[in-house]
Formats: sequence, structure tokens, C-alpha cells
Amino acid sequence: MNDPGSTNPRDDDDPGLPPEIERLLSSLTGGGPVDPQVASMMQGMGLDKVDPQMLAMVMQQVQAMFATPDTGEAVNTTLATDIARKTVAAEGDALATEADRRGAAEAVQVAGMWLDAVTDVSTPGLRGAAWSRAEWVEATMPVWTDLVEPVAEGVTDAVGTALSTQLGQIGEADLPEGVAGMLDQAGPMLRRMHGSMFSMQLGQGSGTLAGEVLTGCEVSLPLVPSPDVVLMPQSLRAFAEGLEVDEPQARLYLAVREVARVRLFGAVPWLAPALLAAVRDYASDISIDTEAIDEAVRSIDPSDAEAVQQALQGRMFAPQQSPAQQAALARLETLLALVEGWVDVVTESATRDHLPQAAALGEAVRRRRATGGPAEKAFGSLVGLELRPRRLRDAANLFRALEDRGGTALRDGAWRHPDLAPGATDLDDPLGYVERSAAPEGDAMDAELDRLLSGEDPA
Repeated sequence: MNDPGSTNPRDDDDPGLPPEIERLLSSLTGGGPVDPQVASMMQGMGLDKVDPQMLAMVMQQVQAMFATPDTGEAVNTTLATDIARKTVAAEGDALATEADRRGAAEAVQVAGMWLDAVTDVSTPGLRGAAWSRAEWVEATMPVWTDLVEPVAEGVTDAVGTALSTQLGQIGEADLPEGVAGMLDQAGPMLRRMHGSMFSMQLGQGSGTLAGEVLTGCEVSLPLVPSPDVVLMPQSLRAFAEGLEVDEPQARLYLAVREVARVRLFGAVPWLAPALLAAVRDYASDISIDTEAIDEAVRSIDPSDAEAVQQALQGRMFAPQQSPAQQAALARLETLLALVEGWVDVVTESATRDHLPQAAALGEAVRRRRATGGPAEKAFGSLVGLELRPRRLRDAANLFRALEDRGGTALRDGAWRHPDLAPGATDLDDPLGYVERSAAPEGDAMDAELDRLLSGEDPA
């Protein structure tokens, strides 16, 4: 006797496919009955043995993908934001209290006064803010979307190419009739599905990151637009407790770091665009390792969703970087090192006479970076990019050498023009850069001109 809720007739001894799978296959073939050969093929893949609860969850996710409007973009920002908000909610999130907001505003004001005494780099009108993790997600998602769009496009195109290649090897004549008709409609659907899957990955990654960052721009990118200087009170409290440092000192120290960062982005007009361009340039030339993905998929049980995710992690990006990627990576590493190196130096100068535990807090930040801080995790999971913390120490040493030679004016003057800013070779030879920078203006310009004419890459 046939199941009245099924679209596929079957014998009493044949349990057939789960109703959810049958409805999905039926929708792909225009609402008609599922071809028996297609049903048999799906059973051979083990889809008739999938746990009903897991299958229902997967079907809900698929329905969510297609319920969101198709924007035509590789990344669905609405879907990514929704997943990110659910991620932070699952990990635990809390709205900032009035005391948190007042504490952030006061800390940023004090940090500004301390920095005024040690640097002329300034951006007027900055204001302190305390955000929940969900608020950070909402504010930063547009920037993340812009950065990972090239990766999403590459993944979607690569999967489409791999599918076309596999189908070409099979040949339409070898496919069951129902499958051949279904594949005619599958291209646009799969493109949208893969875009949605990448958007869900972006949402999960940024949501996880929201639970780790201590300040708005801790990853050294201009994620939060001026004039907001953002502290994350929930993570800040956990950071202070872990170090056994009192919370007000930790708040002030992190406020100084974040104010310095935001001031730098605001006062150096070429810096933020150069950072974002380097990330996009790296991402736009990413190659997708379709062979590794294919190998991973063949080796796993399709009914085990967790095994599928684990098998694909780390296999998506091709192992070899292109020359264009290597150049973009060098620029990005250098710029990130310069930002954080400068922030390290001015923060040390601004806090050492005011905070008894400044040295311990500075060491904790350095350990946090060296063991894979939020920036490394963000770039690694979203654009397959690994950053080396060694360059940060080199940059800090360079800025200290500039300050020792010519004071804060020489140190901060390194930012006055992108062509005169330190490059990768300068991080290898900081004293040489200091000598050129400390030379009379005409001699310094001549030295820079000679370097450019010799073909030496400043980045």
C-alpha cells in the first residue's frame, strides 16, 4: 500500500526515501513523481538512512537559504548577519549596561588625554562606546562582506566548474531520465546554494570572532567607522579576570590601544584603503583546490553532516599561492605590522606612568597575538590567509628606533606619505630606514627616489 503523503509509489517492503527528500526531488522536477531510478540512486547514497532530526534541520537550513531574497551577489549579507547573531546568542551575549557605556566613554576620554602627551596623530571628535557582540556583528558585517566577496565568487565558480566536469565525464546518456531533467534546472539553484553556504560560513566565522575581540578594530582593520571607539565589555571582563588584573586598568589600557588605532586610521588617509585593498587583492586571486574537495567528499559518509564539515575544513583553498597573492600578502603583512607596531609603541609611552600593570597588560596582548589572536583566526577562516606575528615585533623596534633618533615627530612622520612609509625591506633593516628618515629633507627625498628607481619594492 502506498504512503498517501509520498510522491513515489513503492512496495510495502521498500521503505523508500524520507518524505523530505522526496518533496525536494519532486520540486526540482516540476512537482511530478520521483523517477524510481533517481530514488534508487539516492538510496544507494545512504539518504534513506539519514537521521530524521538531522534531515529536518538540514531541510530547514535549505529552506532558509531560498527564503531570503536573491540579491545576485556571491555573499548574502542578510543571511550572514542572521547566522552571526545566532552564533553569538548561542555562545552568550549581553547588552552593555549603563555602567559599561559610562565606563567606556570615560576610558576613551582619558585615553585621548594620555595619547595627546605622546603623539600628534589625532582624529577629532572620537567618542567611547560599549557594544554587545550582536552590535559588533551588525556594524562590521558590511566590511567583512566586501572583503570576502572575491572568495565567495571563487568558491561558487570552482564548484560549478567541478560539477560540469563531473557531469561531462558521466555523460547525459548514462544518467537516469529524471536526473538528466533535474540537472537542467540545477545550475542556478546550486550557484545560489553555494553562495548561501558561504554566507552561512561567513556568519559563523564573524559571529565566533565577535565573541573574542576586545575592541572594535582589534583585528587591525577599519571595521568600525569613526567617531566610535568601541570596547567590548563582556570579553574585556573575561580578559581582566584571566590576568587577575582589575577591570578599570584593563579597560583603560585597551581604550588607549583602540583610540591610537582609530586615530591612525582617521589621520592617515591612505592607510585604511591600502589595508582593505591588500585583503581584497589577496582574496580575488585565490584558487580553489577542487581535487582536494572531491577527495574529501568521496571519503566521507554523506549522512554524517559533522564529518562532511570536518573533511572540507582546510581543503578548500589551493596549497600554492600565486605571485599576485604573494605580493598582496607581503603588503598586508607589512601594513598590519606597521599599524600594530606603532600602536604598541605609543600605548607603552602613554600608559607606563599611569597604569601600574601596563607592562603585564602589554605582555598579555603580545601573547594573545603570538598564539593566534582574533586577527589571525579571522583571516585564516574567511580568506585562507595566515599572518606571521614576527613582523609586528620588527615594526615596533623600527618605531622605537625612530623615536630614539628624532623623537615623536620623526616616529609619527613615517605615516606622512605611502611612498615614504616603511616597507618590508625596512623592517629587515630598521637602522637603515632611520638613517634615511633622519637625513635632511632633500637627502631623504633623494634616497627614496634612488630606491624607487632601483626597482626596490617599498612594501
